[in-house]
Amino acid sequence: MARGRISRLSVRDIRFPTSLGGHGSDAMHTDPDYSAAYVILETDAEDGLKGYGITFTLGRGTEVVVCAVNALAHHVLNRDLGDIVGDFRGFYRQLTSDGQLRWIGPEKGVVHLATAAILNAVWDLWAKQEGKDPRRLLSCIDFRYITDVLTEEEAHEILQRGQVGKREREEQMLTEGYPAYTTSCAWLGYPDATLQQLCSEALKDGWTRFKVKVGADLQDDIRRCQLIRNMIGPEKTLMMDANQRWDVPEAVEWMARLAEFRPLWIEEPTSPDDILGHAAISKALAPLGIGVATGEQCHNRVIFKQLLQAKALQFLQIDSCRLGSVNENLAVLLMAKKFDVPVCPHAGGVGLCELVQHLIIFDFISVSASLKDRMCEYVDHLHEHFKYPVRIKKASYMPPKDAGYSTEMKEESVKKHQYPDGEVWKKLLAAPGD
Repeated sequence: MARGRISRLSVRDIRFPTSLGGHGSDAMHTDPDYSAAYVILETDAEDGLKGYGITFTLGRGTEVVVCAVNALAHHVLNRDLGDIVGDFRGFYRQLTSDGQLRWIGPEKGVVHLATAAILNAVWDLWAKQEGKDPRRLLSCIDFRYITDVLTEEEAHEILQRGQVGKREREEQMLTEGYPAYTTSCAWLGYPDATLQQLCSEALKDGWTRFKVKVGADLQDDIRRCQLIRNMIGPEKTLMMDANQRWDVPEAVEWMARLAEFRPLWIEEPTSPDDILGHAAISKALAPLGIGVATGEQCHNRVIFKQLLQAKALQFLQIDSCRLGSVNENLAVLLMAKKFDVPVCPHAGGVGLCELVQHLIIFDFISVSASLKDRMCEYVDHLHEHFKYPVRIKKASYMPPKDAGYSTEMKEESVKKHQYPDGEVWKKLLAAPGD
C-alpha cells in the first residue's frame, strides 16, 4: 500500500562530459554531454524511502528542464502518495493539463520532459514501497486522444490475452534475458581504429546486432558501413541511424546507396514530426528490404498513434524519458500490439537502459508475447554511476532484481557531476579555452 505525503521535491542538473570522447555523437548531435534533470521525492513516511526520477538531455538546456520541474512541483508537494497512485490517470492529466504551463507544450518539449522526470520518480517510490517492478496498468493510462485506435476495453482484452503463457515467458526472461543490440561501437565521432577495436571486443562478447551512425557525409558513410559490415560478417544484423538529418527525397536516395550493406532499418531518417514523410520513406525503401524505425523524439502518444495509422514505421522506438513516463509508454506499447508493430526501444543516453529494461521485459511478458523482430538498444556508457545498474549477459538484458525503477544514482557521482558546481565541471570550466 502506498504510504506517506510528498514532503519535498528536489531537482539537480547532472552532466557527464561525454563529448570529450565522442561518445553519443551522431550526424545531428556532434558534441553531446549525456545529462539528466535528476528529481528526488521524499515523504513523511517512516520507511524513509525516496523516489528518484530522471529525464535525459544532452548538456545545455538541462537547466531549462530543471526550471520546468520546479514549475510543476506544486502539483506534487503535500500530496499523499496513495491519492496520487489511487487516481494515477487523474494525476497524469493534472500534470499535463496545467492551465498555464500547457501553453508551452502541450505534452511536448521541455514541459513534457519535466513531467517524465517527476512521474519516473513517483513510479520509483511506489515500486519500492510495493516491493515490485513498476507494473500498474490501465488505471494509469490517459486514453484521451487515442480512443479512435485503442479503447480502454480493447487494452483490457490485450492484457487478458497476455495472461496466456505469462509464467513461461517470465521464466524465459529470468534464464535468457531480453535480446539487445549495441550502438556503442560506431558513434559518428569515433575514428576508424576505435570503431574496429570496439567491434572486435563486442564480437568476442557475443554481440550479434550492431547499429552505425550515418547521415553526415555519404562517401564516409559508405566507407564506415563497409568497414563494420566486413568486421561483423554477412550473417550479423546491422542497423543505421541518421538522427533526423535528411529531407524525405534525400533519405530515400541516401539509403539506396547504403542498401548494399543490408541494414535492417534506417532510424530517424527525417524530422520526427513528419509522419507522412516517414510513410513515404517506408514505402520507397520497402522494395530494398529496409524498414523505418523511429520514436525517440516523438513527443507523445498521439504522434505514435498517427505513425501507426499511416504505416510510417516498421519498428517502434519508445523512450523512457521523452514520453510521460510509464503511464504514456504503456499506451504506446498497447497500440503497437494492436497494429502488430515490433517495439525496439531507444536507450542511448544516461540512465535510459536502466529505465527501459522494465518496460520492454513487461512488454514481452504481458503485452506482445513475442520476440520476433524485437530487440532493445544498449550503450555501454555511465552505468557505473547508478546504484542498480543494468545487467547484460550474452548480449541480453537480464531482469533487474531490486525493487524500484532503477533510477537512483550514486550520491558521489551526483556530487561530482552536478553542473556547474561539481568537482568535474569546476575543473573543466576552469581549463584554458573554456
